[in-house]
Amino acid sequence: MARAQGARAQMALAFETVYGTAPAIGYTRVPFASTTLGSEQPLITSELLGYGRDPTAPIKDAVTADGDVVVPIDAEAFGFWLKAAFGEPITSGTGPWTHEFRSGGWTLPSMSIETAMPEVPRYAMYSGCVLDQLSWQLQRSGLLTATARLVAQGEAVATTTAAGTLAELALKRFGHFNGSITRNGSALGNVVSAEITYANNLDRIETIRSDGRIDGADPSIAALTGRVEVRFADQVLVNQAIAGDPCELEFGYALPSGESLTFTVHAVYLPRPRIEISGPQGVQATFDWQAARDSTLGRMCTATLINDIEEY
Repeated sequence: MARAQGARAQMALAFETVYGTAPAIGYTRVPFASTTLGSEQPLITSELLGYGRDPTAPIKDAVTADGDVVVPIDAEAFGFWLKAAFGEPITSGTGPWTHEFRSGGWTLPSMSIETAMPEVPRYAMYSGCVLDQLSWQLQRSGLLTATARLVAQGEAVATTTAAGTLAELALKRFGHFNGSITRNGSALGNVVSAEITYANNLDRIETIRSDGRIDGADPSIAALTGRVEVRFADQVLVNQAIAGDPCELEFGYALPSGESLTFTVHAVYLPRPRIEISGPQGVQATFDWQAARDSTLGRMCTATLINDIEEY
């Protein structure tokens, strides 16, 4: 009897034409590190009296399908997650291509994602997947991954794949060593770590249906927040926080082969931090920043991905 192992698991992804309807073709194999994407249906304990001390049978509650997918930040496959977060990119060039993903779109594309455990076999297709949140960290070392939080409409489990023949992508991972941070066009020094979280703040449309699924997940007011921890060496960020003025932060990654990812936050507001001296070691300050719409550009952030993929 075969036993499921994560090492043999696979994930395929395709964007939907109709929400909640899995495409028949067009799936791409995407790399992932782990996933909690799944469907669950809890039981409600019976409240009835008059049948003794032992309870009567529980009843089924509503179905919930959601979860997180941890993916590498790479030069090709990460474009699918950026498209899920921001919508269709503006693509230019003739190879390499430049894909510009902009915040502020009113509609988001939905995806169908199949997770496969072929040794069981179990092929779970999650349709109507909409990206709720995308987050990652910048640090000095370690593996560079992002967490995509998804809201799905439902799950369909089969013993054979419904994704067909998968398109393959080259895996070109960015690393923390390839990263950089700039403030208003100049390198931001003394940064120990940073966090970025973009949220679409999805509103689940939980209508009454015979199948227990939701009708959709609509984006509401987006949020872009993060944290920058720096060694306290100057007053630049503190002075900005006191003044209440925004700045532009740019988080970038570049490979020697020419691929790059640049995430630009156009209007970042910093809170005034508490400067603590906790001992003889270096003093650090933490800024929990928030982003807002830039009045000149008309958007909050822009993600620019340069690679060999013609379109997403």
